[in-house]
Amino acid sequence: MKPAVISALLAASLFAASAQPPAALDGRRLTASTLNDRIEALMHANAVPGLGLAIIRGRNSWVHAYGVRNAKDKLPLTPDTVMYGASLTKATFAYMVMQLVDEKRIDLDRPIAEYLRQPLPNYPKYADLAADGRWRKLTFRILLDHTSGFANLRQFEPDGKLKFHYDPGTRFAYSGEGLNLAQFVLENGLGIDVAQEMQRRIFDRLGMKHTSMRWRDDFGANVADFHLENGNIVPHSHRRTVGAAGSMDTTLADWTHFLTAVINGQGLSSASKAEMIRLQIPIDSAVQFPTFSDAKTDEYKPIHLGYGLGWGVFETPFGHAFFKEGHDDGTANYALCIEPRRACILLLSNSVRAEGIFKAVVDEVMGDVHLPWKWEGYTPYNLAPVVH
Repeated sequence: MKPAVISALLAASLFAASAQPPAALDGRRLTASTLNDRIEALMHANAVPGLGLAIIRGRNSWVHAYGVRNAKDKLPLTPDTVMYGASLTKATFAYMVMQLVDEKRIDLDRPIAEYLRQPLPNYPKYADLAADGRWRKLTFRILLDHTSGFANLRQFEPDGKLKFHYDPGTRFAYSGEGLNLAQFVLENGLGIDVAQEMQRRIFDRLGMKHTSMRWRDDFGANVADFHLENGNIVPHSHRRTVGAAGSMDTTLADWTHFLTAVINGQGLSSASKAEMIRLQIPIDSAVQFPTFSDAKTDEYKPIHLGYGLGWGVFETPFGHAFFKEGHDDGTANYALCIEPRRACILLLSNSVRAEGIFKAVVDEVMGDVHLPWKWEGYTPYNLAPVVH
């Protein structure tokens, strides 16, 4: 059965006045009816239960939610449905860190050892590093651009222990451990409550009323459950522990507010914003995951694929782009902004199956941006191998 479409528009948007989305960056005119039909067809083709879409141009946005937040109960997904932000948390955290840089409370290139009251391995959480002095090379820049040398998460290590796989600052390898360590230094070295600061600096200031770094019980009235790849439904997790790598719950409407602020430079100096989305480290890995894959490629050199601070970056036919994914067993999120056009697309889904339609949706809404979909693991559903 074709998913029912539930749509809503942000009242403040100029696009809402005509109820039509903005044109694609390649000049194609888009209409709400045609775009909705196209997205519904893609969702149906790949069994995606729910998908939120936001299109941003400058300070204006066009927002729709499609399908359901729970396929069993047929509960509709809306722009205000609480969804798991997953690794969109990392980009949000990096934005807050850059505010601290603006305030000169931290220096991106100062060793984190200088912020801590005792050596990092003296803290029980980082005792695994006691025999490896390379921790002294770590800086906030290295932690935010994913060149720490750590695995994505220590539980993925065969022995479950944190270790360096290479010298910090020398190569890209996506690491949630790096972001969590940055949080640890802020909290234990500078006495900053990360959850409170993100609430005060970002969520409250931008009117993100249904966004938090930890679960709130009032979210339960309108929350998206997780839909696994095999179709099984798992209740939305109630994360009580704050984690910069991925504890944030948010909504389509709320993170649209955030992404609009980012593309317009709100809350950061122009220098800090530029530094955040500047290429810090080039990427030559064939795929993003597994993190330490030995497969290399020159395929992405023409688009200068790399990482900034908390955000990936590459060059498009329309200008410099920055992006961030979010992924979990029952979550698929994607944000992409073209800096000189002040143009963004945001996709939030309660199913990893949405990743199979992300390229098609981005192409439809933005045009051919030379999306590095192979590296991101966004194989189009109609190109994926058939599993019997």
